[in-house]
Amino acid sequence: MFQFQTITNLIAGIDSLQQLGNECKRLKIQHVLLVTDQGIIQQQLHHAITTQLKKHHISFAIYQDVQADPPQHVVEQAIMFAKQLKIDGVIGLGGGSSLDVAKLIALLAHPQQQQSIQDIYGIGQAQPPRLPLIQIPTTAGTGSEVTPIAIVTTGDTTKSGVVSPVLYADSAILDARLTVNLPAHITAATGIDAMVHAIEAFSSKQKKNPYSDMLAKQALYTLNQALPIVLSEPQNLAARQEMLFGSMLAGQAFANAPVAAVHALAYPLGGHCHLSHGHANAILLAEVLKFNLSHATAHYAELMQHLNPQLKGTDSMLAQQFIAHIEHVCQSSGLTLKLAELNISSSLLPVLASDAMQQTRLLMNNTREVTEADALAIYEAIYS
Repeated sequence: MFQFQTITNLIAGIDSLQQLGNECKRLKIQHVLLVTDQGIIQQQLHHAITTQLKKHHISFAIYQDVQADPPQHVVEQAIMFAKQLKIDGVIGLGGGSSLDVAKLIALLAHPQQQQSIQDIYGIGQAQPPRLPLIQIPTTAGTGSEVTPIAIVTTGDTTKSGVVSPVLYADSAILDARLTVNLPAHITAATGIDAMVHAIEAFSSKQKKNPYSDMLAKQALYTLNQALPIVLSEPQNLAARQEMLFGSMLAGQAFANAPVAAVHALAYPLGGHCHLSHGHANAILLAEVLKFNLSHATAHYAELMQHLNPQLKGTDSMLAQQFIAHIEHVCQSSGLTLKLAELNISSSLLPVLASDAMQQTRLLMNNTREVTEADALAIYEAIYS
């Protein structure tokens, strides 16, 4: 038995942003808060959204102070800002952080909502009501537009997740025009993040199911084809659109068959070393795959055959080829993949391993049990 959930409405394609006004009207939004960050404002990407809102006579305000890995106090400030405006809908615009904050605003700024952010950490704690929510990603990576998850930085180096079906958006719009000016390192990091979502969903110990498997395999195939193209041809709109589609498919997959050790070990790297989430995932991916190989051979072999149906061989051979291929993808991304080269002290490795053990929500999904000694060995392997 399995359960599969996702958002109810998806609009995807080049220039699909022109449907935004109609979506607002469908959801009876008349006074909306656009949630984004300073980078989006500086690049003036928000103009495409505000133009549509003005065209359809929808009043709006902008919250533009979202930070990467948003701290709890920033989320609380955003919620207070939204409550004062008496908005009746929320649009998230940006990467995963902006989309996550938009989810929490839509939930906690509802005038009848009794919960606070402290009440909703964990799985299934957040309850309705929620304001109408439209998500518009500007990176092809997190898949946050189709997940019921929001991640908040709750301490100097710690993160907590809010996981609840009430966080599923009412609509997502995927328009590649919003992603064409992404810097190469962000394109690479977010693209590999999406590949991690697909791989970990497909091999998840918890809730793996035929529906998420289908999505994960198609996501990985799509991302594997498109990522080299967008890295060599940044203005290639068709490939950019494929990246958005692949990221969304991976998001749907891991929303139902959750991610595991790559993410669990990436969070401390983000908290202590201030690496972007996608970059941390890229650094860890191949080493965690090697660690999991003894327990995930059949899964990795199936993914390799999906990427290249011409390949023949035993599961063991195909799984090894899969890891080698993913290692090549990461090495070709242009990202720095060794901690020493990022000026991270080796004395931090035991701290990272200890912190990773706190990510029980993620580690429980890993195909092979991870001990603190295992985590330390993985960090040591990616050090130099």
